[in-house]
Amino acid sequence: MTYRADRLPFRVRRIDPELNIAVSNSGDFAFLGDAETDLLLTSPSDLSVVRQAELKSKFILGDRHAAGSRRLLASRLAARQSTVTAGPSLHIIVTTLGCSHSCRYCQVSRSLSSDGFTLSKEQLASACDTIFQSKAPTLTVEFQGGEPLTRFDLIEFAVERISARNRDENRPIRFVVASTLHLLDDRMCEFFKRHKVYLSTSIDGPASLHNANRPIPGRDAYERTVRGIEFARQRLGPDSVAALMTTTRASLQHPEAIVDEYVRLGFEDIFVRGLSDYGFARRNRSAIAYDLKGFTDFYVRALERVLHWNREGVGIREVAASIALNKMLCPFDAGYVNLQSPTALGRAVLVYNYDGFVYPSDEARMLAAMGDESLRLGEIGASLDEIQGSPVLEAMIRASDVEVCSDCASCAYNRYCAPDPIDAYSQAGRMDLAPSQTRHCQFQMWLFDYLARRIAADRHFARRATRWAQYPVIDRERSSC
Repeated sequence: MTYRADRLPFRVRRIDPELNIAVSNSGDFAFLGDAETDLLLTSPSDLSVVRQAELKSKFILGDRHAAGSRRLLASRLAARQSTVTAGPSLHIIVTTLGCSHSCRYCQVSRSLSSDGFTLSKEQLASACDTIFQSKAPTLTVEFQGGEPLTRFDLIEFAVERISARNRDENRPIRFVVASTLHLLDDRMCEFFKRHKVYLSTSIDGPASLHNANRPIPGRDAYERTVRGIEFARQRLGPDSVAALMTTTRASLQHPEAIVDEYVRLGFEDIFVRGLSDYGFARRNRSAIAYDLKGFTDFYVRALERVLHWNREGVGIREVAASIALNKMLCPFDAGYVNLQSPTALGRAVLVYNYDGFVYPSDEARMLAAMGDESLRLGEIGASLDEIQGSPVLEAMIRASDVEVCSDCASCAYNRYCAPDPIDAYSQAGRMDLAPSQTRHCQFQMWLFDYLARRIAADRHFARRATRWAQYPVIDRERSSC
């Protein structure tokens, strides 16, 4: 008995001289030399039986008329989309812009005073009620600023209102506060412990680098944040605080020291993030920005330092790689919003801003702060159906469909990635800018190529990559303050 070996839809990309990656519609991939690639494209039945079996298991070859294969492929695709199609599950509430920091890269704006830059309780109550209109089985509610702890009363109000409503809904809800932790005190910790609130903060690296990036009048932002981390861990537990770093031009020479700082502080992950070109980061571009080559060189050194610590027995991981590897190696998508097609911005995440409007992302609200309010989805208090029926969101969905975008339709990585319509709009004033011209696409293409080459060439890295891909929790849109 023989089995058909039809070519199923897949895309091929050269990642090294004489080495190609073929990725199927299920997201499974195989590495092929040039000779095997030619056979796959012209006469797949001439491939070895073992190779054919591997390619069938990855939906690159198969019998396109077999009902079982079609059902299995459909199931795999549905699993990858399940985190987005369930409805908005991440709800970010920007209670106030009040903040004493003057971070050079701040993308979300701030004000020394909260007067005129703070949600009213009526607006906050409406935002809390809208959250429950989502059908998502689990919810995350995150409070951002400014510095949200300057209006701790609003956090208390929202958490208590949502918790009371959830006594009937009984859905798993995770609360997060993104804060510098400078104002954290016993009373706040007692409340956070009672309601299982997690904290997210920023550590850019050693004290000299952190304090240069995040100036405050006392020039001791690093020392005060580290005290806040230690205080939170004592009161709330060792896993109560996560941290993020932002890369500025001053960071580029210090990737090892930055990773070492995260190890010294006891964090189990580090998210090596580039600058977002919004707000003060755009205004200070000439002093703090860099090109893609500068960032990727920095990233590789940082990743190598993480792997060094892994070899020393320290279980730290790099989050950008983990997100990409989850896409490549895991059948279940962790739901990172910036890599969903069509976009998950506005569909899986909503931002309720202090100005009384709902936005699809932090970047969209920052554009509003810069004078462009065209990405608003609606006013706080509008129904979720009205917000998600916004013409703005419809345009974002059209501009982020990899089956439609010319650059993406033939891209080998289009099962892992998607255009970022807000990044495109920020760069060119239009969402349908060719993705290959955007910073988002250029970095993700580089990252997928780099990780694929490492997996193909290094079996130790391949084993590490599999563990990172299975990591159970990847925050869907990481935030810091």
